Amino acid sequence: MDRETALAVVKEQLTDHRYVHTVGVMETAIKLADRYGADRKKAELAAIFHDYAKFRPKDEMKSIIEEQHMEKSLLEFNSELWHAPVGAYLVEKEAGIKDPEILDAIRYHTSGRVGMTLLDKIIYLADYIEPGRHFPGVDEVREMAKMNLDQALVQSVKNTIVFLMKKNQPVYPDTFYTYNDLANKL
Repeated sequence: MDRETALAVVKEQLTDHRYVHTVGVMETAIKLADRYGADRKKAELAAIFHDYAKFRPKDEMKSIIEEQHMEKSLLEFNSELWHAPVGAYLVEKEAGIKDPEILDAIRYHTSGRVGMTLLDKIIYLADYIEPGRHFPGVDEVREMAKMNLDQALVQSVKNTIVFLMKKNQPVYPDTFYTYNDLANKL
């Protein structure tokens, strides 16, 4: 699927604000793919579709998680996590994208996972550092991403965990496992 077609498909699913975010993630993912030697086209498509299910009704997402036998523990955590695995499922079903690397990058862009692929890392980080993001710590991670993808990723995951803890919100276990896996490899 070419960029224009993909963007048109996604635009129908998103608010204007989220569409602008998606374009920023796409541009950032392409830059990171070029810098770190990932497949540019896969990074572009995964970035375009990463928030495909973001605005689906929670009931629909919950039903898909249950019907598709996705990790049940997702339902015990913030529903903000749901759009990633549900999105991967819907992108395959509705947009016809079958590439497992692209689908996994979409699936894990909110939680991370142990053994993240280069594409997984790029989409997770591009979502975190795209130019429209403004929050404490993002500029530091942007600078790190220019030098070392894994260090930037560790810092972004750490920032996310600390943010959730400060708000007394539970942290999805895969996010802790992601941090530990990445930190052990540095």
